[in-house]
Amino acid sequence: MLPYPAAMGRLRQVPLDEVNDPRVAATYRYIFGDKDPVAEPGTATGSPGDWWTTFAASPDVFAHNLAGFALYRDPERKLDPILRELGQTRAGWLRASNFVYSQHRKSCRGLGMTEAKIDAICAWELSDEFSPTERAVLAYTDGLVGDHGRVPDAVFTELQRHLNDEEIVEFTYITAWYAMHADISKALRLEWDDVADPVAEMDGGDGAVDVIEPGFGGGRFRRHSPTLGTPAPQTEADASASETPGS
Repeated sequence: MLPYPAAMGRLRQVPLDEVNDPRVAATYRYIFGDKDPVAEPGTATGSPGDWWTTFAASPDVFAHNLAGFALYRDPERKLDPILRELGQTRAGWLRASNFVYSQHRKSCRGLGMTEAKIDAICAWELSDEFSPTERAVLAYTDGLVGDHGRVPDAVFTELQRHLNDEEIVEFTYITAWYAMHADISKALRLEWDDVADPVAEMDGGDGAVDVIEPGFGGGRFRRHSPTLGTPAPQTEADASASETPGS
């Protein structure tokens, strides 16, 4: 039995026997070996791997992403990899992407970051795990990603005390790129982001009212009829409840 559902995500995945682009084929071999990742999903980190098999539908977009990965891992980058991963991990958390957040926690470990420090990324403001440079970078990430680019002057001035212009450009580009990856992963329901929307009407259970009508003190409460949403006749208990102010 496969450890993942037979169908994942919102788009069709490209099986191995349909791959005719050498860039995609080489990446499939590197990540999945000789197996067909659609028939036998799974990567070394335990993720399904459907990010790759979904993006393979557009080989040029696939290759553009490969170039982006190569860019940020290039040893010519001036940006400290620790700072880079703090930004990527925080971006995943801010965008509520299980996939980006999970994968970059692993990357933080690969750079020798302690578990206490990794765990503190989600509430860095209250932690003493971070240096002044790291705190400046995390504050900038919150404006860049969490507030859609609205970065206060004081935050940017502090960032400039720790990073030069080239480092800031690299950090900005890479972090914003991973915010995009987080959004795409959620929108297409890829990898660990193949989850139901977390916001839904909650069922109060048997006997709970599910209609609040306009009225004094918060409205009147009643239950729907089982058919077509027609209001059910009120019982004496219902009538009493409907006269109780709500909030």
